[in-house]
Amino acid sequence: MGMDLKSALVKNQLVLRRFNAQFMRFFLNPYMITILFLLGHFVQKKANSFTPVIRAILAASLAAAALSACGSSKWGFPYRADIQQGNWITAEQVARLQPGMTREQVRYLLGSPTLQDIFNADRWDYPYLNKPGYGKSEQRKFTVWFEGDTLVRWQGDEQPDRQPFERSDTGKKQTPPPADSDSAAPTPSVSGSQPTL
Repeated sequence: MGMDLKSALVKNQLVLRRFNAQFMRFFLNPYMITILFLLGHFVQKKANSFTPVIRAILAASLAAAALSACGSSKWGFPYRADIQQGNWITAEQVARLQPGMTREQVRYLLGSPTLQDIFNADRWDYPYLNKPGYGKSEQRKFTVWFEGDTLVRWQGDEQPDRQPFERSDTGKKQTPPPADSDSAAPTPSVSGSQPTL
């Protein structure tokens, strides 16, 4: 068995020597050397002529990527997540509140209160805090009071007229300026303290 292995190795070496000899004869041929030289010169010349174009394209794409990364105020480095806590209450929900509503009706309209004071069960607080990763934080408060099981009054900050996913406006109701400042009466606020019954 040792002899067979040795003869197989010798045979493989002979095949490799023949292949190398043919390979070297083909590529060391003067015609082939000339063709390879001309081909290499042509490729190098074309590559050198395209180098300024490639460099300009690469520089322009890097500049565009860098400028587009700077264009948004929502993203920054390092990334900071937005923190949103509390109940989002809209001006429409506040407008639908009516004195005399039951606790369940208020819960259905505004949602479960974030804070329920165990010492003052007749008061429900609906705070809201939005702290974006980059930007100004927003905080609103809204409170409702009950006597027994009926709604008596409510009070709080001005609430937005949109949902949180609608970011096209500032979220505050804008009243147009009056046409005639002498005869125009001041417009009432949508939210705030309501009279008690």
